[in-house]
Amino acid sequence: MGGNGKKYRESDQKVDKLKRYTFEEAIQLSIDCAYAKFNESLDLAIRLGVDPRHADQMVRGTVALPNGVGKEVRVAVFAKGEKEKEAMDAGADYAGSDELLEKVQGGWLDFDKTIATPDMMGAVGKLGRVLGPRGLMPNAKLGTVTFDVARAVTEIKAGKIDFKVDKTGIVHASVGKMEFGAEKLIENVVTFMETIQRLKPPASKGTYYRSIAISSTMGPGIKVDPVYVKDILSR
Repeated sequence: MGGNGKKYRESDQKVDKLKRYTFEEAIQLSIDCAYAKFNESLDLAIRLGVDPRHADQMVRGTVALPNGVGKEVRVAVFAKGEKEKEAMDAGADYAGSDELLEKVQGGWLDFDKTIATPDMMGAVGKLGRVLGPRGLMPNAKLGTVTFDVARAVTEIKAGKIDFKVDKTGIVHASVGKMEFGAEKLIENVVTFMETIQRLKPPASKGTYYRSIAISSTMGPGIKVDPVYVKDILSR
């Protein structure tokens, strides 16, 4: 197995592995470490003091980032009649009922997010084997099963993302693009961390933020001191 490339090694040398950075330092350093020819994302990995095997310690939710995520999100809406028209008028890329369901059942997945009206969920639920493994199943808790399809489409297009702690207790999220610059990325990170803090389960005991790492898509991981969470949330 080959080692890391020259550009990665050069970026990695900029990071002090023994240091725990502030969010500002880590975000600026991640920008400095981005070397890919494409516009890299800023990725967060937050290890929480929760045991996701217990339902009362699950951390899951949505957040509308103030500066969006920097990419076009393709939205498919399962709806019929006036709600189908409402979805398309709001900017959905695809909307429909029987024909759209059949297309997805056949393996077509040219979209990033799905929304469904409640009356469509009986039929959409049959697509669980297709949509579920890809994280595309509409979910009422995430606001993607609703009759207010216009609002749901608008929020997703504007930069609303969903997240869920994985089985190892880590929340992963991409919160913007390097081209945003440090100021806008910090605004997105603050908003994301505020949401994580608000969702802290009462059953979670001890240290909530075990570790935090920031990186560009292709760059090295940069460790953030969890102590600075309070600082960034106090703004």
